Amino acid sequence: MQHKQRGLVVKMAFTLVALLTGSMLAAPPVLPAPAVKTTTDVFKQFSEHVVKIEVIESGSAARASIGTGFFASASGHIITNYHVISKLIHSPERYRVEIVGPTGQTSQARILAVDVVYDLAVLRATPHPRGFLVLEPKPMEQGTRLFSLGHPRDLGLTIVEGTYNGLLRHTLYPKVHFTGALNPGMSGGPTLTHAGKVVGVNVATEGEQISFLVPAERALALLQKTARAESPPAGGFLSEVGRQIYANQARYLSGMFDRPTPMVVLGPYVLPTKPADFFRCWADAVRRKELPYAAVTHDCSTDDYIFVSSEQSSGIVRFYHQLLTTEELYPSQFFNLYAAQVQAGNSAAFGSEEEVTSFRCRTRNVQTRRGNKIKAILCARQYVKLAGLYDAVFRAATLGASNAGLVSTLALSGVSFENVEALSRRYMESIRWGR
Repeated sequence: MQHKQRGLVVKMAFTLVALLTGSMLAAPPVLPAPAVKTTTDVFKQFSEHVVKIEVIESGSAARASIGTGFFASASGHIITNYHVISKLIHSPERYRVEIVGPTGQTSQARILAVDVVYDLAVLRATPHPRGFLVLEPKPMEQGTRLFSLGHPRDLGLTIVEGTYNGLLRHTLYPKVHFTGALNPGMSGGPTLTHAGKVVGVNVATEGEQISFLVPAERALALLQKTARAESPPAGGFLSEVGRQIYANQARYLSGMFDRPTPMVVLGPYVLPTKPADFFRCWADAVRRKELPYAAVTHDCSTDDYIFVSSEQSSGIVRFYHQLLTTEELYPSQFFNLYAAQVQAGNSAAFGSEEEVTSFRCRTRNVQTRRGNKIKAILCARQYVKLAGLYDAVFRAATLGASNAGLVSTLALSGVSFENVEALSRRYMESIRWGR
């Protein structure tokens, strides 16, 4: 009897072990994959929060420009690009801004805040919206599907599917690289995830599905600033634009050509190149048999600019070196060739006659701290509407050789005169003879 009981216990133990082992080795239940929203789903769910923005010329009641915006709060705050409403900033007496909703209803809006450096603006319209989109500045994996909404060429609200390709590296003003086809009229629209979270604001395109977004954190910062103070800035929005550009140039030009700078060799000269990661540099050479001289150039420029108006860009730094040499020209012939390059115009600056004064120049021959002789030409012009800002072109030409010469040019836009003088001096002092 005891033997049978032991056998029963052992059998039950093996059965229990088998049951436990089987339960541990069995495959877990397969859960259904979450439904992936299609482009159609995203459009149906979130398009009602996107509006068309029209800038109207008051005298004729005709549209001067269009763009896109989206509701970003329950209080009726609308995010868009600064460049979409820039005409109203420069001529508030001539223009007004209207919002066209998804069903075609029209309402007037007013500007609450601008960020000219990052090309953003916050508007407010009435009545308040039934819903809004949430700005969500958080990291995401490269290749994430995104959806951009906007009004391309006034053809109606459109959705474009694309992919997230990260923040642009080594750029002065951070932007999201969006692989999708943005078109004129979509500026200011949202680019969002399938869940409707806005990761960026449509701002620019370079064609071939290379597009750029202002990161959501910049839009969120401006929106939060607006919530704290909704009264217009002192002196109006155009004065605020000037203050923002002034503060920005003080920040990014600080220490340029002052701290250790990479150098490039052109013939007997050692010259500055790529003073910061946000510069792009290129080189070229002209050596043709039919020409009695050779030219080697090295060109560096910031990779971005600030849109001030349709007639004016700012925030640009460019410098270029040109080395001319000859083995065929007489000294007098080379002098004439060289002098023409030294006296070249100031085409590197950007702005119409309504936006800036005429250039005023001063020329002098100087000797650098290293004992080298340079002809220095500094030309500057003042912004008409934005106090304390200038465009400037500084040109340094080496002296003393009959068959070779270097012309090096520094062009600045939207900088203080203090920075014009400081950068020109540091730039000239960075030019060296000998390797």
